[in-house]
Amino acid sequence: MKFSELPTLGDPLDSGIFAGITTSKDGTHCAVVLLPEVGKKLTWKKALAWATEQQAELPTRPIAALLFANLKDKLNPAWHWTSEEYDASYAWYCYFSHGYQGGIRKSYEGSAVAVRLIPIEKEQP
Repeated sequence: MKFSELPTLGDPLDSGIFAGITTSKDGTHCAVVLLPEVGKKLTWKKALAWATEQQAELPTRPIAALLFANLKDKLNPAWHWTSEEYDASYAWYCYFSHGYQGGIRKSYEGSAVAVRLIPIEKEQP
């Protein structure tokens, strides 16, 4: 995918909704796609597995903040798992009613959304 091919925020992309752009640790720019399914009553480990079944992943904390900033009206206003561990017993979550992020026991059951990251090719001048 190229930058010039990106849809408007909130428009369909790759079986989901285009949520914005992020940059991976290796410097690759990626389109963030929020998938339509929502996982419910999942521990953190089950949420990770559920996202993989969707051929996607749980959002990182920055991507969860991006989802809240750009697609708040498309999110259930409850807390959702992120992919990041807080420590051995806790993982980070994002509360989509107001954007707060914190740590919660991995054994608790919560909701999950899945995202796909699509690399964006550099366009030649």
